[in-house]
Amino acid sequence: MKIMVASSAGGHWVQMRRILPAFEGLDLFFVGVEPGPDPALGPVRYYPIGNFTRKNPQAILGVLRTLRGIVRAEAPELAVTTGAGPGLMALGVAKLVGGSRTIWIDSIANTERLSLSGRLARPVADARLTQWEHLARPGGPEFWGAVI
Repeated sequence: MKIMVASSAGGHWVQMRRILPAFEGLDLFFVGVEPGPDPALGPVRYYPIGNFTRKNPQAILGVLRTLRGIVRAEAPELAVTTGAGPGLMALGVAKLVGGSRTIWIDSIANTERLSLSGRLARPVADARLTQWEHLARPGGPEFWGAVI
């Protein structure tokens, strides 16, 4: 199975690193906002996608074009993200352009409610997960455990 792993920097990447052992032995490639991969991963297929936030929404179009090219070239069967806008965009493109199955894992930092991106992920995420059991609801998000 080919899996696209999408993550923003900082805490999102820390959480993604903690779940990577679940994908051991599978064909992974990474997309992220950093210019290069985490050196701790060793040699991996990594694609920098750029970044955008609510403060610089004009960057969305560049990220979208980049992701569309990556998804067409790699054809992932599954896309997984630990959150933020670029991860949401990666899931959307993987789902709509590539027909991929998708998993959204909301950051453990969101203790009181799902993040905005997590709420927006509903139409494109086959599974929306929270890391807080009290936030789980019928119809999602679901609680499958926490990474910390």
